[in-house]
Amino acid sequence: MPRFSIIVPSHGVAGRLSQALDSVLGQSFGDLQLIPVCDAPDAPAAAVAAGRAERDSRVTPVHSPPSAGLSGARNAGMRAATGAYLLFLDGDDLLLPGALAALDARLAETGGVDVLYAEHERAPWWEGEPTNPAAPLLTGAPEGAFAPADLPELTGVHLPAWSAVHRRAFIAEHGLTFPDGCFTDLGWGGLAGIAAERIAVLRRPVVRHRLRRQGSRLNLPGPHQHALLDQVERVLTRAAERGLPVERTGPLFDQLFAVVLKTASRPERLPAGHRAFFRRAARLHRRHRPAGHPLPAGSLGVQHRLLAAGAYAAFRALRGANRAAGGAARRLPRPHMLRTRLRYARDLRRPLDPRLAVYCAYWGRGYTCNPAAIHAKARELAPHIRSVFLVEAGQEHTVPRDVEYAVIGSRRYWEVLARATYLVNNANFAEGVVKRPGSVHLQTQHGTPLKTMGVDQSAYPVVAARSGSFTKLLGRVDRWDFNLSSNRHSTQMWERAFPGSYEHLEYGYPRNDVYYTATARDVARIRRALGVPEGKTAVLYAPTHRDHHTGFEPGLDPEAFCAAAGDDVVVLLRAHYFYDRGPARSSGRIIDVTAHRSAEDVCLAADALVTDYSSIMFDYANLDRPIVVYADDWDVYRETRGVYFDLPAEPPGLVARTPEALAAVFRDGSYAGREAGALRAAFRERFCQFDDGQAAERVVRRVLLGEPPEAVPPVIPLAERIPAPAAATLVRS
Repeated sequence: MPRFSIIVPSHGVAGRLSQALDSVLGQSFGDLQLIPVCDAPDAPAAAVAAGRAERDSRVTPVHSPPSAGLSGARNAGMRAATGAYLLFLDGDDLLLPGALAALDARLAETGGVDVLYAEHERAPWWEGEPTNPAAPLLTGAPEGAFAPADLPELTGVHLPAWSAVHRRAFIAEHGLTFPDGCFTDLGWGGLAGIAAERIAVLRRPVVRHRLRRQGSRLNLPGPHQHALLDQVERVLTRAAERGLPVERTGPLFDQLFAVVLKTASRPERLPAGHRAFFRRAARLHRRHRPAGHPLPAGSLGVQHRLLAAGAYAAFRALRGANRAAGGAARRLPRPHMLRTRLRYARDLRRPLDPRLAVYCAYWGRGYTCNPAAIHAKARELAPHIRSVFLVEAGQEHTVPRDVEYAVIGSRRYWEVLARATYLVNNANFAEGVVKRPGSVHLQTQHGTPLKTMGVDQSAYPVVAARSGSFTKLLGRVDRWDFNLSSNRHSTQMWERAFPGSYEHLEYGYPRNDVYYTATARDVARIRRALGVPEGKTAVLYAPTHRDHHTGFEPGLDPEAFCAAAGDDVVVLLRAHYFYDRGPARSSGRIIDVTAHRSAEDVCLAADALVTDYSSIMFDYANLDRPIVVYADDWDVYRETRGVYFDLPAEPPGLVARTPEALAAVFRDGSYAGREAGALRAAFRERFCQFDDGQAAERVVRRVLLGEPPEAVPPVIPLAERIPAPAAATLVRS
């Protein structure tokens, strides 16, 4: 049997689950069983767990429905466990390097204790130093194994389940399971601490607990707060049944009621039923307070006495007095807004316009991308909604004549932002834009993430230095109500990169609808407009931006590529949109399409795509046309920018590392051969999940028309989709 069984629930943390599992599988001590617990076989986390299981026989995925909660997931994992010791790890936390080796060594030293308590790190999301909250609790513990009576303050109540290792035979002997409901860690820790006869401590962190940006779910208001008293009653009743002496029940009582009083002093956590919570807590306090046990001194002791007396009104008054001083600072006058936003402040006091929608793309660069596609569909399906597109000064010409627009920074810009009910953007609105109650913000994104995004960039100094304040970024994320995704990979990475309370819409990218609705006539028209010569093979070369470069530095010489690839090849050169304001680079067989407003048109015109690490490959894959990855500096890019998966190992087509190899695959035709086709098919299966030509309709119906999720058109299976036809040159070849 393995030494350790590590149980990892995954509900709601699919985006970070891979990191948690890899932190276990990468341990230097390998005698383990890893048990990821997923909601269902088709849940987002199940694919992550299945991938690890295919590569490592130590991984044993199991399933537990979301309705069973965290306790049900952990209990399901325990039923599948075969290890001598059980270790619990949340799906968005990490097992620190060397943790299992340290735990194994300590268990060998202490001779098979029932529970081994260990320290853990409490780490912020993206910046700040980790803390070690368990260290003070374990400081006074004896050096070897000891009985709980030797350190009665170590009750298990203050330690989460993943800050301890439990002997599986001990758990089975006492029939211990995680109690149902919320606050299950408190119940589990108390029950295990009561049952244990020999315990020990390890004075080093073994788990890095990564705080959720949204905070603990247990701190949210709602009826689940009453479950706290269920757990307290369960633990204290078990202690009474075991006949524990007052030396042990006293600390247990104090620690449990410290948590109860913390909740009781926050009536906002119980908008309904706060008085009932207080009264039940008072009954438990009177029933379970150990005989002769002294109450704490100071303000905490006053709270204990008021609770024991059931003095609800006095308790509320005390709570109000304690908060009065803290509120004084918040009542100090705030600085006035800038003069240019005074009108905006006035307009914020006016009611929202339920028939006004505001759109913006790429910080106002023009009428393009997902916002433009949604806008066009909204005019068809929701004509009663007035739409205004935001553009920066000098880009007014990019907006179609029949589309209403406002110039960023103008008086009208601030007015529509203040009054609009619907706000749609593929980047973010300005820092000063206020999220009004009742308004709906839709973040459409503008690509599938290969490179790290959002707070994940904080680990890469080159890009982090240019990203600005992550605190301000997350403040903008807080405005989102919906976030659009074109594949499950994106959903998981957005969850990691932009932690927030928004809802994921796995509807596909509206801008990609045209890849399934365009006709052969559309393709021919676009090629003529771009100047693609008749009968030529148009290769779109679209390199991405390098954060460690100061400007556009293509890694490929397009002229040399054309000369080596064949006489029938022309190159459509499209630099990253950061460089769309410079002079055109067209010459000979090179057609510069960087400034062309529609990336979708350019893709439709191309017979094949050559890119390095640009997200355009994910969109272009919808066309089911050849893609070649030119990865001449992959190692440098991966180290400086950070990536979410190994592109050369899972590419959308052939991979070339040198200009000569790239030209060769076009010269011999292998870029469109059987091997390339097989790679592209696997890539499309993974990354073209939700793009089917109906994404814009799904978004408009759900967000602007308010239709329920089950009413929007379902996603058409990949095998049934028909992409826009390629140009005749590729069809003939």
